[in-house]
Amino acid sequence: MGCMMALRAHTEGGPEVLAYEPAPRPTVRDGEVLVEVHAAAITFDELTWPETWASDGVDRTPIIPSHEFSGVVAEIGDGVTGLSVGDEVYGLVPFDRDGAAAEYVSVPATSVSARLSTVSHVVAAAAVLPALTAWQALVDYAAMQPGQRVLVHGGAGGVGAAVTQLATALGADVTSTAHAPDVEYVLALGAERVINTDQESLDALTGVFDVVIDAVGRDVPEALFAALRRGGHLITLQEPPSQELADKYGVTALFFIVTAGRNGLARVTDMIDTGTLKVSVAATFPLSEGRAAYESGAFRRSRPGKTVLVVRD
Repeated sequence: MGCMMALRAHTEGGPEVLAYEPAPRPTVRDGEVLVEVHAAAITFDELTWPETWASDGVDRTPIIPSHEFSGVVAEIGDGVTGLSVGDEVYGLVPFDRDGAAAEYVSVPATSVSARLSTVSHVVAAAAVLPALTAWQALVDYAAMQPGQRVLVHGGAGGVGAAVTQLATALGADVTSTAHAPDVEYVLALGAERVINTDQESLDALTGVFDVVIDAVGRDVPEALFAALRRGGHLITLQEPPSQELADKYGVTALFFIVTAGRNGLARVTDMIDTGTLKVSVAATFPLSEGRAAYESGAFRRSRPGKTVLVVRD
């Protein structure tokens, strides 16, 4: 079976429950590949997600976090086609499985794709979740059309930055919200207008947007519903939005959990290779300092972007 080093939690909690320790190396089942992880990007909120800790009501501890990875195929399960040992790949581990904050991760072969040749493992890992989320939110769920007006709430975050860039590339008129230090950064991503939330409220924007993407967090402010025209789409990424408020404002409000497939990952590769999407990395930590990496989410970052664990140089 073999052993590996991993970041694990034996009880549900925040970053304080994470420990860098030996763990069993995962086995490869049919249809899966074992990936030697080089970089794993983290999402600070994942320790608050129910599926991190339980699957169909069954406790999953001890768990390994981090679901966005880049690495090299080390072993191939039965029935896997189109991948070989030694291939450089990147992808997204399903959220109800052990993640990539480890030396190895076992993942469905359908959740990986050939790694971007134009960027490092660190950038590839950081790109996966924001880019897939942006595409699925705008294209699959909001059915955004060129010329529409789009509001991105939280335009400087990993996902918000990807949504801002992609919506612009797809021909939308994009307004984003950001805190004061990030306004210039978000303008450089392509937003036509940035609302500085430290100084301006969203309340003045009523009935003007076709699509609103909330890339900030749990409590969806009523102002985001009000900002939409009747018949518009609000997409939330953290938890289901209020259907009561959706009815009040005559809008469609949807929540979804991002999924990875070969086609979606190939699209991400294309977006990065063509320069449509630029990925920012805020900070890197060695895997052994994984707990500190998750703790860093509580502090104001000096630069925008994802935080990435470096497993192998």
